[in-house]
Amino acid sequence: MGHRITDFSIRHPKTVILMALIITALSLFRLNHVKVDTDPENMLDKNEWVRVFHNEVKQDFALSDMIVLGVVNEGDANGVFNPATLSKVYRITEGIKGIEGVVTQDIMALSTVDDIQQGGLGSVRFKYLMDGPVKTGDEALKIRDRAMANPLLYGTLVSEDGKALAIYIPIVEKKVANRVSKAVDALIAAEPKGQEKYYITGLPVAEDTFGIEMFNQMGISAPLAALVIFLLMLFFFRKLILVIAPMGVAILTILITMGTLIATGNTVHIMSSMIPIFLMPIAVVDSVHLLSVFFDRYQIYRDREKTLKVVMRELFTPMLYTSLTTLVGFGSLMMAPIPPVKVFGGFVALGVFVAWLLTVTLIPAYIMLFLPESKLENFGAVIDEKSSKARSPLAELLIMSGSFTRRRATPILLVTAIVLGISIYGITLIRINDNPVKWFVKSHPIRIADTILNKHFGGTYEAYLIFEPPATPQTLHRELEPTIHFLDQEAQSTEPAMASIIATLKDRLAAREKGEAAAEKPNPINVLEGLSQDLDKTTADVPEDNVALWDEIDTLSAGLEDERTSLNTFKDPATLRYIAKLQKHLAADPVVGKTNGFTDIIKKVNMELLGGKTEELRIPDSPAMVAQASLLFQGSHNPDFIWHLVTPDYRRLNLWLQLKSGDNRDMESVVKDTEAYLKNNPPPVPLNHAWAGLTYLNVVWQDRMVRGMLMSLASSYVVVLLMMMFLFRSILWGILSMIPLTVTISFIYGASGLIGKDYDMVMAILSSMTLGMSIDFAIHYIERARELYNMTHSWPKVSEIMSMAPARAITRNAIVIAVGFLPLLLSSLTPYKSVGVLLATIMILSGVGTLLILPALIEKMQKHLFKRIKEDEETAVDIDPVSMTIRVESEER
Repeated sequence: MGHRITDFSIRHPKTVILMALIITALSLFRLNHVKVDTDPENMLDKNEWVRVFHNEVKQDFALSDMIVLGVVNEGDANGVFNPATLSKVYRITEGIKGIEGVVTQDIMALSTVDDIQQGGLGSVRFKYLMDGPVKTGDEALKIRDRAMANPLLYGTLVSEDGKALAIYIPIVEKKVANRVSKAVDALIAAEPKGQEKYYITGLPVAEDTFGIEMFNQMGISAPLAALVIFLLMLFFFRKLILVIAPMGVAILTILITMGTLIATGNTVHIMSSMIPIFLMPIAVVDSVHLLSVFFDRYQIYRDREKTLKVVMRELFTPMLYTSLTTLVGFGSLMMAPIPPVKVFGGFVALGVFVAWLLTVTLIPAYIMLFLPESKLENFGAVIDEKSSKARSPLAELLIMSGSFTRRRATPILLVTAIVLGISIYGITLIRINDNPVKWFVKSHPIRIADTILNKHFGGTYEAYLIFEPPATPQTLHRELEPTIHFLDQEAQSTEPAMASIIATLKDRLAAREKGEAAAEKPNPINVLEGLSQDLDKTTADVPEDNVALWDEIDTLSAGLEDERTSLNTFKDPATLRYIAKLQKHLAADPVVGKTNGFTDIIKKVNMELLGGKTEELRIPDSPAMVAQASLLFQGSHNPDFIWHLVTPDYRRLNLWLQLKSGDNRDMESVVKDTEAYLKNNPPPVPLNHAWAGLTYLNVVWQDRMVRGMLMSLASSYVVVLLMMMFLFRSILWGILSMIPLTVTISFIYGASGLIGKDYDMVMAILSSMTLGMSIDFAIHYIERARELYNMTHSWPKVSEIMSMAPARAITRNAIVIAVGFLPLLLSSLTPYKSVGVLLATIMILSGVGTLLILPALIEKMQKHLFKRIKEDEETAVDIDPVSMTIRVESEER
């Protein structure tokens, strides 16, 4: 197959190039239909339970994603509570109300929340905490004192030290977060400069901004990396017109892959936007191998066609298998439980195949079409001088390293074993953790805002802990049993007509229970509300003058209302006290800066209702008093705020947690702490609980992605091992080829564990690249070494030859990719920096492992590795290790 492909490309170069351009053009025909999605929430399938529940909670409690604007004044003695700062805050808040995409009625700011005040014993009144620009210092301090006296505001809108205040800006959807934040910046810029500083953060703005900046970085970092790679190849091969070929392969590979992705209707997500960065080194690596060997061979034959045939005969199989292993590594991601990861893995795998196909066809065609012999007169390695003076410093170093591996094989393997042992220990220290805000460098405004505001406030990361009674057909029947018992008692009435009414109601109750039991979450309140309607219909014909019967009916109606009220789980004082104790427990967690709940509203209203005494800041003693406090709050300027914390049927409660960190491990520690508390302190009534909120959602998708990729890496490792055994037709050679890969992966993971680098999204993604890139050099080295041994029957001779042209090809490749992607370190996004560092590390370790560890292993194991090759002096070929010129016609044969 390799011979036919090479022969066709050499004989029909114009056809090959034209076909490549046509395929590229066809893949780009739907480029204007590109769909971009930067929402990390879409990393989970739409039907994923945790995502369905999260959206259900947002709908049931009318919750919106929040942008947090913090105002800090460290210069004034009273912090932000001075007339100038508060007046600016008032004007900015009014401006925010006019920004498109802001949920105006839910803005939380000093000028939009109520100060709950005494209205006389037994009543309360509501007044905006800041109802206009502040004119005096006393007025500013009064606002401070009243805000700090409100448990809903203290630590949420106002910092404990009074130096900072916050405005919570709810938005209709996350994709408007960046636009809204810029509009807020414009409002801030319009205000006169003062001592205060403004900071904008929050997961929605971090995630949306990251998506936007990522695409911007793609337009800068990818071309910059390509430029550096181009210059490095120009330095190595010294022929501009030749170096254009591999860059053309890389560009066409990226265009075909991304064009196909868009044409097939796939969304360009955060993951898929990184495909060009990953394909660039993959597309270049085989081209550099090919050009490197062509560079070293041309002066032997001084004939393009003959040189290409020799080079392709030598490299076709290694390039095919290195591409297949890389394809397997990324293709394994299609088994991951994250939809965008599946798309990413599948299309990078497609890109790997395209890069291989273009390399083995387009580069030979390009050389034949655009590089006549006249332009190659001085091209290629000098082979007519055997003196070390003719060698480059790199060639001299590689020859020395080849000799060193033969003489010092034992120390090399001993050091490798020590490094491997330390790496394995480091792997045990790895922490799986991520945080979208930390995708920005520390100097980024969002990262700075995150640090400062989480120091002043309860926290800018939100999580919701939802409580509700169990909802099954069995629990439905159990909760309706008191109503059935009540109806049985009412049936003993002295009024004869009541028996008929009660019988009808019991029949309707049974029918409604059966219907409700079929619901996804059976709710007994629905049954009792329907039963009240049934009572009205049943008694519609009762004569108005039948006073005695109407008295019985009124008693029955009131009793059914009492039964319904008794099912309002979160009007029960005991249950609310239990929630309040949980809040107190959570507040002791250093990650949890603040909790906000329905309990805080009830306690605050109760305190003001009973004279404002601090000892009355508690849950009332009866469900009726809880109901009264709730009803009074609904007379405020923002009566719907209460429904963010409890549903109107009081059967579902939302405990809003403010976290000081968005790290996965911190969210997980809060979850574990909560689970332990609930297990050791069961509630007074049966309650189910579950988590929602962006912080928790990120934990779920990131954990699934990372663990899914680890499983994919493990399975791919096994598949690649089997492929190597098949390629080399040997179990021992197959295992040997995996040693550099194993050392590379172990070292990278082990070093990450030892230095405390979190195993995050980027490291998980790069795991697949490690697999493909690390095995690449080993395949080239082993395949060429085995071929040479078949010809020479001498490992020392093979080792000497391998330290020349093959080692140079491997080293050039490692340098081109390692150095070429270092410009990514200039990015303002940490994932790009990580890609640059890890790619460089992968290439360096793979190269060192191949050129040092493999020869040392072969040196020690040569009797076992080469035992199938018979010592036949008649078939041995004498090879000049300097020129690589074979003195018999074996190349022609």
